Amino acid sequence: MRRTLAISLGAAVVVLAAACGGGPPPPPPAPEPNADSLARVRDSLAQEQARQDSIRRAQEEAAQRAAQARADSLAALGRATDEVKGMLATMIHFDFDKSNIRPGEDTQTLDQKFAVLQANPGLQIEIVGNCDERGSDEYNLALGNRRALAAKQYLVSRGISADRITTRSMGEENPTNPAHDADAWSPNRRAEFTLPAGRRAALLAPGG
Repeated sequence: MRRTLAISLGAAVVVLAAACGGGPPPPPPAPEPNADSLARVRDSLAQEQARQDSIRRAQEEAAQRAAQARADSLAALGRATDEVKGMLATMIHFDFDKSNIRPGEDTQTLDQKFAVLQANPGLQIEIVGNCDERGSDEYNLALGNRRALAAKQYLVSRGISADRITTRSMGEENPTNPAHDADAWSPNRRAEFTLPAGRRAALLAPGG
């Protein structure tokens, strides 16, 4: 009897101990996701993706516009540079045995060259004087030099620094027309304008 009572009391103590001081209670079950909440999350993600896509498209379009603008600018600069080079290479001409600058077309040509030089402060040019075949070699060398100096002086008088312009004479040694008549002599009496070798400067369109 005593042994049965002891076993019963022991079992009761174990049950009581388990009820009072055992391990932590099991965690509550996780709440089931709400369908409306899932829809809001999906909508938010979709909106953010759409916003990122819109930003990316805008950046790509801006980059394309910038690239096209650069291409257009380079094309325009190329056209302007070709025009300026042509303007710079235009020759002026002289009357027989003269070195004075003729008013009208020749002064207009020099004025255009002045605009190019003024717009390009680092640009240097060379002026080469030429003659027709009449006269001695020595005389024509001196006459060609006077013609080159006359063109230089015109530009210097407008404000171009003299050290930006070099001159030399070819006399009668470099005709544009090798014939021996008046039709050849007239174009051979000229001054040519070139960029000295090794001094190729970037050209800008005159203006401003």
